[in-house]
Amino acid sequence: MKDNARKITAMGALCALAYTATTVGRVPLVLFLKYDPKDAVIAAGGLVLGPLAALAVTLTVSLAEMLTISENGVLGWMMNVISSCSFACTAALLARKRPGTRGAALVYQRRPRRSGAALGFLCGWGCMIPVMLLWNYLAAPIYMGCSREAVAELLLPAFLPFNLVKGGLNAALALALYRPAVRCIRGPLTR
Repeated sequence: MKDNARKITAMGALCALAYTATTVGRVPLVLFLKYDPKDAVIAAGGLVLGPLAALAVTLTVSLAEMLTISENGVLGWMMNVISSCSFACTAALLARKRPGTRGAALVYQRRPRRSGAALGFLCGWGCMIPVMLLWNYLAAPIYMGCSREAVAELLLPAFLPFNLVKGGLNAALALALYRPAVRCIRGPLTR
């Protein structure tokens, strides 16, 4: 019972940190696309708490963002969820050692290592790019008010560089946050 309460508390703290990162760290890059570091916070926490916790934090923070600072409503919420999950949940799924298992998870060897975390974040970055190119191709015509052909022309010169920069920054920041997240989250969960 205590472990569940601690895990929920840790998830609440991640939600607060990710939302703060979204509101304070938002930087417009290209067209209407803005970078924010919330995915790095979610991914670093997801390594410790697991991919389902990363999903729950993503859904919560994206909803709070939609209700307070987003300009794109439900469609923006959906795109935030898809983007954050493709990065953070993939990283958490691939880089997390499964409790009660002997040997390796998908990336980690016998125990969590920084190199395993880095590989997980790189895989999340690699997953996010094609996923977001596809979803921008499908959804951007709706909120940009233009044809799919016009969006297709923007995929390589605008959407691809944005997602490369966003994923790279988030992977680097998540790697920097990884050790502090482990200490802060895992410490209270194991006491």
